[in-house]
Amino acid sequence: LATKAGRNAAVSAEESVHEGSQLLLSACLSCDGCLTEEESLKISQQSLQEVERVLALNKKCDVSKHKVLVASICPQSLPFFAVKFGLDVTEAAHKLCGFLKSLGVQYVFDTTLAAGFSILESQKEFIQRYRRRHHDTHAMPMFTSSCPGWIRYSERVLGSLVTPHICTARSPQQIMGCLVKDYFSKQQKLSPEKVYHVLVAPCFDKKLEAVREEFYNSLLETRDVDCVLTSGEIYCLMEQRKVSVEGPDSVPLDHVLGEAGDVALVRHEGRGSEGFLEHIFKHAAKELFGLDVHEITYKNLRNRDFQEVTLERDGETLLQFAAVYGFRNIQTLVHRMRKGRVPYQLVEVLSCPGGCLSGRGQAESEAGGRVDKALVQQMEEAYSSLPVRLPEVNPALHTLYQDWLQGQDSSQASALLHTQYRNQTQSHTQPPHMQW
Repeated sequence: LATKAGRNAAVSAEESVHEGSQLLLSACLSCDGCLTEEESLKISQQSLQEVERVLALNKKCDVSKHKVLVASICPQSLPFFAVKFGLDVTEAAHKLCGFLKSLGVQYVFDTTLAAGFSILESQKEFIQRYRRRHHDTHAMPMFTSSCPGWIRYSERVLGSLVTPHICTARSPQQIMGCLVKDYFSKQQKLSPEKVYHVLVAPCFDKKLEAVREEFYNSLLETRDVDCVLTSGEIYCLMEQRKVSVEGPDSVPLDHVLGEAGDVALVRHEGRGSEGFLEHIFKHAAKELFGLDVHEITYKNLRNRDFQEVTLERDGETLLQFAAVYGFRNIQTLVHRMRKGRVPYQLVEVLSCPGGCLSGRGQAESEAGGRVDKALVQQMEEAYSSLPVRLPEVNPALHTLYQDWLQGQDSSQASALLHTQYRNQTQSHTQPPHMQW
């Protein structure tokens, strides 16, 4: 799903090619067979060279071509820099911010706020789907929508079996795109096309998400996210420029709302992703059954990447959720779906084994081809050191719902925080030699 040059690094799965000529399902994301030429061209522009081209234009005299550069950093990318720098997550974020600003980036944000929107909207949609489950066959199970590798596979291969079940809430990346290009640009009195928005993510597949047609404003010829760079690409740039950890000044991240002072870095619940399952589970337990859930117990099924969570009362099972990571486990889920044997109301699906921290844009070993397990463990420890903050109690979200979106149930909120996923299966998507 990434550029041809980097596609092997972009495999969001455990293996790529089986001995002989048979291709495993887990090789799906290393194959660019479902990319059009136009998509390949767009993804090739998601590069350091493109960012450097924009930075170079800002140094020239023609002010009409100048752009305000904004960088948004995924919270799952920050532990990578913390480990590489030998610092805690907040200190690493400040060093990274200082480096980006030394390049010419004017504003640097953390995307946790956007993830909060995505979680709240997913919670609301789950409750709506649950309440119509008896007369809507597509209401349950609901699949999470934040992973672009999973979305691509669903749309292009699984089609109508899965797409009606995918939550319509936009991913944190694309909500951040709206925040920057719609809200922030207005606050700065800038037209959206005058803002160049770079997003730093742990995953190559996020590049493909950024070029989806629905996230492009044809009137203004601008994307919500202009360029996705992986954590590894940023780190390589630092190495090319011989920037050591002592080099950049420590600069606090910026507030989307324009407030003064440092941004307090927090995380959402969950072991290394945005914690959609945990947040939706606790919200549903309270909203639907009046039960307060403080601790969630995961039950390993096939492995650590296929887990189950159950809510029970007086021996009765009220809710059953699952977390399914990696294409081997996704395939098991798909088999059960085809046979009508999925007992879950919600499934958090991520294409990378281990979740977002294990994205191949930052977790691959230096030898290439395999995940660096020691690095992932260090990143998990760094990530878990951040304090948890529920999006429900984040005052910035409440402010933005009112000032930006005109309320939580407004047409503006629906338009900017949601999207649609559709069946795009093609007759020759699955060649006969492929074993799914």
